[in-house]
Amino acid sequence: MSGARATAAPRLGTQRAPGRPLPAADPAWSADPYADALRAGRGPLFLRRTDGWLLPLDVERWCAEPDPADLEVLGRCEGAVLDVGCGPGRLVAALEGQGRRALGVDVSEAAVAHTVRRGGRALRASVFDPLPGAGRWGTALLMDGNIGIGGDPHALLTRLAGLLTADGLLLVETAPHPDVDERLTVQLTGPRTTPGAPFPWARLGTPALLSRARACGWRVADQWSAHTRTFAALRAPAAEGGPGSA
Repeated sequence: MSGARATAAPRLGTQRAPGRPLPAADPAWSADPYADALRAGRGPLFLRRTDGWLLPLDVERWCAEPDPADLEVLGRCEGAVLDVGCGPGRLVAALEGQGRRALGVDVSEAAVAHTVRRGGRALRASVFDPLPGAGRWGTALLMDGNIGIGGDPHALLTRLAGLLTADGLLLVETAPHPDVDERLTVQLTGPRTTPGAPFPWARLGTPALLSRARACGWRVADQWSAHTRTFAALRAPAAEGGPGSA
């Protein structure tokens, strides 16, 4: 495996969440529209902004096998992989199928159950909860727009820096429109369902992501597009007092 480091592999733990309650916003992802869409393997499912604007969510792709763009991301992974917001687990299951160590993290019970059924390992938790293997993950994934988790990209990037190894790799899927840079409140909704509870979210195009990442000390390793989707690779900030620190 190219780029793998000689660090102790994190223990993947069980599929149960830590005992601490999830943040108040998280139950929105366990609302019926999301669970129902995962069970059906298809949408329509939307993020609904407070002004009524709808962002379609690609449930069919999430529930399918990894596509060529996904496979390119997986080919870049190094060491043990933490998939943040793993959804129904297509990437975790694919990594397991390649003999890679991988763990999915998602606040949705339905998503975790789907991941496990596909043969992946997953934990029902928020990325901001205590997680196994902190500081020992070689790669973290933020796919399918999951840079938006929590509505605060700075807080999320800071948290992920503490989960990765020194110089660990973060692979991010960004909004395909480069000028997107917004923090907003959204609800999950289907076409004929009551919207779920509001929760904070963010949407970043690649330029906005790179600007925020550099401000947090991350180094830009690469950026690319594939099949109308856009991605960036970032290297974690150097540990305080380590090589490259001020």
